[in-house]
Amino acid sequence: MRQIHTHARTLRTHATDAERKLWQSLRGRQLFGFKFRRQYPIAGYIADFACPEAGLVIELDGGQHLEQTDYDAERTRKLAVNGYRVMRFWNDDVLLRTKAVLDEVCRQLAPHPNPPLRAGEGAGGDSP
Repeated sequence: MRQIHTHARTLRTHATDAERKLWQSLRGRQLFGFKFRRQYPIAGYIADFACPEAGLVIELDGGQHLEQTDYDAERTRKLAVNGYRVMRFWNDDVLLRTKAVLDEVCRQLAPHPNPPLRAGEGAGGDSP
């Protein structure tokens, strides 16, 4: 376990240009007050960015991800099992279309206008 935290720390100090650019917009609770963490260990993996409070992981993919689709799919599955939704963006999208990427992240974080009904609410329920 300690090894993964050491590796995460190393990754934070060697961030890609895309990671640095996105981090400038995620840090300091800039999106709806949600706290993001970078290079965050979850379920034996290190997520590029994670917001535990919202159950959201953001992964940035470079060219190497074309060859590791099976690994990425398994990683996404394990993160989902641990309660996280995973968003993936290409590095170039972050660098060249930053606003569009942030708009998509905001859509995932924004409160939904029609939240799911709680038990006892809605048709057939016995709510007061």
